Amino acid sequence: MKTEDAIYTTHDLAVGYRNGKTAVTLLHGLNLSLQTGKLVALLGQNGAGKSTLLRALTCDERPLSGTIEVNGRNLADMSQKDRSRLIGLVSTERIQAGALTVTELVGLGRQPHTGFLGRLDDEDHEIVRQAMEDAGIIGKAGEYMSSLSDGERQKAMIARALAQQTPIIILDEPTAFLDVASRIETMRLLQTLAHERGKAVLLSSHDISQSLMLADELWLITTDRQVVTGTSQQLVADGAMNRLFENRDIHFNPGILDYSF
Repeated sequence: MKTEDAIYTTHDLAVGYRNGKTAVTLLHGLNLSLQTGKLVALLGQNGAGKSTLLRALTCDERPLSGTIEVNGRNLADMSQKDRSRLIGLVSTERIQAGALTVTELVGLGRQPHTGFLGRLDDEDHEIVRQAMEDAGIIGKAGEYMSSLSDGERQKAMIARALAQQTPIIILDEPTAFLDVASRIETMRLLQTLAHERGKAVLLSSHDISQSLMLADELWLITTDRQVVTGTSQQLVADGAMNRLFENRDIHFNPGILDYSF
């Protein structure tokens, strides 16, 4: 993919964490890009650095080095408000929102666009309604978050990100805690948001099979801490899927789009 086609690019990015004054690098030399209208799945074994990478990509944590650009602008030079108008984040953390209705929660997504008091006008309310409809949660608009199933809660969180009206949506393990049916439904929803709403969608996932079937592109964090990118067909064909896990007894089976012994 050509960099000039991308809305979001990284340049020689290094991510990790700091232990006192020492920087511990998990991934480095990353030149990645996201396109509008594409769904990208980030895959890797536990501890590979998926969440660390996503936190750096959203500036939730500063990368150790390198730069991130959105539409050619350096993300690090932007204010938090400007960044929140460009990137919607759906975290794996369970927020304490049980006392809010779905509409109230989704309305929080309008904060980057409202004034100091955060009051919603008629246009904001219509955007919130449309976000709930697009996320398939409009039927629960008046219900409290505490009454929802895990799948419904995830739809509400995605609707909140949609209400931000950002061109980029990044999700950390959006199908965690969900049953099989809800995982498939969530992945298909994200695919629809990319293809029909023109969003650039990046998610981390442990669901190998669904990611291979529904994502337009994969980012694989290999056991030697490289990030390999390409379509499912490309990565399966060149054997990259067998670089995902350290256990050499686990092999990728193209017939089932998953791993087996």
